[in-house]
Amino acid sequence: EISESRKISVDSLNSIADNLSARNAQMAKDVKLVDKVGYIDQYHDGIRKALKVKKDEEFNTIDILDYVQTAELANILKGGDDTIAIIYAQGEITGGEGGLNVIGEEAMRKSLKEARDDSKVKAIVLRIDSPGGSALTSELIWRDIELAKKKKPVVVSMGNLAASGGYYIACNANRIFAEPNTITGSIGVFGMLPNLTQLSKNIGINTVQVSTHKNSAGYSVFAPLEDHTREIIQESVENIYTTFVNRVATGRKMTFEQVDAIAQGRVWAGTDAAKNGLVDEIGGLDAAIKYAAKLGKTNSYSTQNYPEFDTSLEKYFAGMSGLPFAKTKEEFIKEEVGEENYRLIERIRRVSELRGTQVMMPYEIIIR
Repeated sequence: EISESRKISVDSLNSIADNLSARNAQMAKDVKLVDKVGYIDQYHDGIRKALKVKKDEEFNTIDILDYVQTAELANILKGGDDTIAIIYAQGEITGGEGGLNVIGEEAMRKSLKEARDDSKVKAIVLRIDSPGGSALTSELIWRDIELAKKKKPVVVSMGNLAASGGYYIACNANRIFAEPNTITGSIGVFGMLPNLTQLSKNIGINTVQVSTHKNSAGYSVFAPLEDHTREIIQESVENIYTTFVNRVATGRKMTFEQVDAIAQGRVWAGTDAAKNGLVDEIGGLDAAIKYAAKLGKTNSYSTQNYPEFDTSLEKYFAGMSGLPFAKTKEEFIKEEVGEENYRLIERIRRVSELRGTQVMMPYEIIIR
């Protein structure tokens, strides 16, 4: 995209990156990555010139967030009665309600049911940006997508990440779109058990477990993992993996062996996933919406976002009333530690909340 828009060859761009040939403003201009170098007042003068506004005359501006919110409102108000539902599945997959950055079973299943039961909704676009999570919740969401497909088409649009459980809930869509650099696949399963046997000995903690039968008390973190317990857990992991591969094979019209050959935890970039059959097409959210509208046989439509935790439309009307928005606790933490460190803190925190067997990437890939 940069090569096309800036009219610079891919080889030249690679050379610029390798040699840091745009490490300051003037060098960036020299290699044609930017058009001009100047100060903010010169930038504003350029806008005035383009708008044919007098040099000392003010011009109207709008904050980018306000612009997006207003555009969403306009999008809702335009078109006929037909609607394309956009369901955002962002974050790790868990049980419970979920939130803006957590895919909760309750919110996701509720959104899918509302969209499939609404006669005005002609198609559903599932926008996924997730490393996966709970195997059980992934299966339940997969089932709700199956139910939705009986009434209307479902198209998946992958963001930065749609791996493991994130791919589980994508694999049965009518069509899957991915970005070129989307990280997807990671078709695999794992389970983790903490064990404090040695730690408890080191700090002098002694525990006694009383039970009526050999397995009635279940697994204890204060006792070594016994072979039969390990075998039971391994059996569960393998059964879930088999189900996972079968879900992908059915959704992608492949054999079990074909999926298994590209599964076993392997991750793929979007372009490679398009070649091996895990996705259908390279394209963004807009392309997915247009394709969904085509499948839904509608030319005039608006879009409706789900789940409705705290929608941009609500923020828009609140903004009209002049009410300021207080910063959330998360925003304060992000400002203090930075976005990347905040993501790391969140992932560490959520490890303690994991329950049951997981279909989730056991690591994080950061592309720089």
